[in-house]
Order: sequence, then C-alpha cells, then structure tokens
Amino acid sequence: MANEEVSFLPLGAIIQSFVVGGVNIVQGFPKQELYVTHNDPYFGETIGRVANRIANAKINSVNGGKEYSLAANNGPNALHGGVKGWGKRVWNGPTPVGLRGIPGLEGELKGGESVEFTLQSEDGDEGYPGEVSVKVVYTTGRVSQGGKEATVLGIEYEAELVAGAEETVINMTNHSYFNLTGGSSIEGTAVQLCTPSYLPVDDGGIPTGGPATFVKVATNEQFTLGAQEPDIDDCFVVDASASPSSVPIDTRGRDLVALVKAHHPESKVHLEVYSTEPAFQYYTGKYIHVPAAEGVPARGARSGFCVEPSRFVNACNVDDWKSQVLLKKGEKYGSRTVYKAWTE
Repeated sequence: MANEEVSFLPLGAIIQSFVVGGVNIVQGFPKQELYVTHNDPYFGETIGRVANRIANAKINSVNGGKEYSLAANNGPNALHGGVKGWGKRVWNGPTPVGLRGIPGLEGELKGGESVEFTLQSEDGDEGYPGEVSVKVVYTTGRVSQGGKEATVLGIEYEAELVAGAEETVINMTNHSYFNLTGGSSIEGTAVQLCTPSYLPVDDGGIPTGGPATFVKVATNEQFTLGAQEPDIDDCFVVDASASPSSVPIDTRGRDLVALVKAHHPESKVHLEVYSTEPAFQYYTGKYIHVPAAEGVPARGARSGFCVEPSRFVNACNVDDWKSQVLLKKGEKYGSRTVYKAWTE
C-alpha cells in the first residue's frame, strides 16, 4: 500500500512491519515462507476463530446443546483457533479499498489508505461449527500527537455465519509483538495499562472466576519492564464494574479505549493501543524462542510484548460471558483496534 511504513502478508493477514522513527516496532520475518517455518509465537497473526484458550478443547453447548471437540494444542486446552487457525491460513488480499477514516480516533486522520483481507472458514474448520465469512480491514495514516506526527494503524474485524449451523463462536485479535527499543529485549520499556483488573486463571490459563485486582505490579500506574520481571501473561478487563453480558457481539459502536501506553526512554518511541473490546491479553514474551533465519537474528524471551484486545478467555463455556462470543446467523461479529506510534 502507499504507506511503506506498514506492510502486511496474505498468510494470516499478518502485520509484517510497522516502522516508526526508523524502527520496525513489531517482530516478524522478511519473507512469508519464514512465517510458515519459524512462527511458533504467532508474530503478527490474525487469530481466529477464537483467540486465547478454550477449556478442555471443547465448546460445551451451542446449536441446541451440542458439544464440539477442538484440537488440544495447548496442554488439555485449545489455543488460538487450533493447529491451523486463521493466523496459519492464506487469506485473499490485500485488496485496496480506498481511503477510509477510523471511527472514534481523536484528531484528523491524514491518509487513510486501506486494504482488505478476506477468508472463508468452512463448516468444521478446526472443529468449529458453521461456515464463516470473515474480513479484516487495515487503515493507515497519520494524526497529530502533541505537536508530533504519529503513525496510525487501524484494524477492523467483521465476521458472519453464513451456513452450516445456527450458532458459532468468534473471538478475533492480532498477535503482534511490540519492541520499541530497536534492540533484542523490551527491557527498559515504560508501560501503563488502563486497568488493575484481570481474570485469575488456573495452571492451564483458564479463568477461575470473574475480575480481581492484579497484585504482581500496579498495572494502572506506569511501571518499567526489566530483564525478567514483571513476567505477565494475563487477560485484563477494561471495566470490571460492567456486566460481561452487556458486551455486544459487534463492539464497533463502542468507544475506543486506550488499553496500553508504552514508551522507551532511549529510543524515544511511543506506542498506544486502543480498542473497542472489553478485555486484552498482556504478555511480556517469556516463551519466545525463534532461531536465527536468513539474516534475521534469533529472538528470545522478552524480545517483544503483546497487547491482544479480545473478549473474555473461555467465554464460550461460561454462562455469564458466553454472549460476548456467540455469533448467530444473521448477526455480524465486529471489533476495532488502533495502534498509534510516534517518536519524541
């Protein structure tokens, strides 16, 4: 697309690069083939049908009480859509769709060049019921940020259940790993989340109950990422006082909320992640282990951090949360996320 600072790939509708001040702030590879052979961490992938974990790799009750078995690809649980989730599929695109705005974004967007990726997910894809038509629209541009010019990437998801079942479950996100340092580690990055509330989980990463206060670090105040601590891989809840069942299947009509603000004092790179979603996984990259490949250095633990806007983890199997992810025929699933980055 016209904005050379941001690039995408048909595989997984992947965000391959997001360059700010000469620094590519997302982890990735120079060729699509390397994502096939080396991308165990899901760098840049569009995750679906369901991001994060589903308990015991089963959807317990949809379509009149039917149970659906999924691949157990993360211990006993299903993770990120299965063995070949949407991030491992080749999408149609990128197709230019003209200039678009980003609803809810503060300031006047300059540019707005947009591309669309589409995918047809067949009935039974990785065990999930129903045929789903899905699209991702990426919009790039610039906006004024305190006298500086920030680069903006908007992400809009839309999915429809078109055949094969009356209900299915959807929870999409992007799995970009951010590194604002220009180096091999996120160490020294200052971070602030919008909330202290998270979903406590069992040893397999499945929530054990509703929101509680995160105690490892005061996440809603600025903290600094060290060489190894704090080690975080948790689903944070934007508004713990809101009823989980009040979240619509299409969140695009909701306000964009700044989920995470981060900057690095040496590189002077700033990043803000906004979304209409009720929750987000914040992950400090402990398990990244990618060998060197074709001139790209190895990536190890804490070489990037993730902000994955989403619905609640395992929502499809929790009565009070289920409506967040239950897509019925005739409805549209939707959400919007925005990355905004600039240098001082």
